[in-house]
Amino acid sequence: MRAIILAAGEGKRLRPYTEDLPKGMLKFDGKALIERQISLFQDNGIYDICIVTGHLADRIKYSNIRYFHNPNYEQTNMVESLFCARTVLFGEIVISYADIVFEKRVLRRVLESKADVGVTVDTSWKEYWLMRHEDANIDIESLKLHKKGGIIEIGKLEKSAENIDGRYVGLLKFSPRGIKKLVSVYDKAKSIFWNKSWQTSGSFQKAYMTDLLQALIDDGQEINAIKIQHGWLEVDTARDYEQVIRLKRENMLKKFFNPEA
Repeated sequence: MRAIILAAGEGKRLRPYTEDLPKGMLKFDGKALIERQISLFQDNGIYDICIVTGHLADRIKYSNIRYFHNPNYEQTNMVESLFCARTVLFGEIVISYADIVFEKRVLRRVLESKADVGVTVDTSWKEYWLMRHEDANIDIESLKLHKKGGIIEIGKLEKSAENIDGRYVGLLKFSPRGIKKLVSVYDKAKSIFWNKSWQTSGSFQKAYMTDLLQALIDDGQEINAIKIQHGWLEVDTARDYEQVIRLKRENMLKKFFNPEA
């Protein structure tokens, strides 16, 4: 199995902390976010680890890691960053965003998935969102599940938290067949939509990962929701970062994230 960590983004909303560091190199509880992920992957037997860099790439330096660089990180987004590592998009793969931390139990749950495409979904997300934003309707997007647990819609504009079945985490797992289908759907969409709006994005180059996942769904691919309850944190803004540091210091974070779990 291979892990790919997407770490190309500028982290503009994390300034000033990302003025001289990629956001994945920000420290939480004594370790950089990326370092935490590397340790977790290795502890679970995943030693083939790749990192896609962009902003301040030279600040990410770990041994025994394969690096891919997105030279156009300022003009592109998650999907194009992932496809900078196209040569390793085969076999069984876990993909993670560099600006999240997750518990051991969450990763184990992901690795246990037998689905061709598995997407981690927090079904208890509202409590975390209220802690994080004080309003569950801020910075939300659609995620709808059918009765059997598959995702039927993801990443679209949504105004009410009441219409959302879970929160997309940014941690995904693909079987060899699933990643092959992902590449195929990407290639087809790129040939049609390059320099054009696509899904929720103004241009194909700026596509979010959820855009590609929705394209998979539209193409008939079953996407399984790997359901979790808490056990992860996102560090997307300066406020997020300051908040998790403060809550960790005040011993108030374990309800949402326990490094030992």
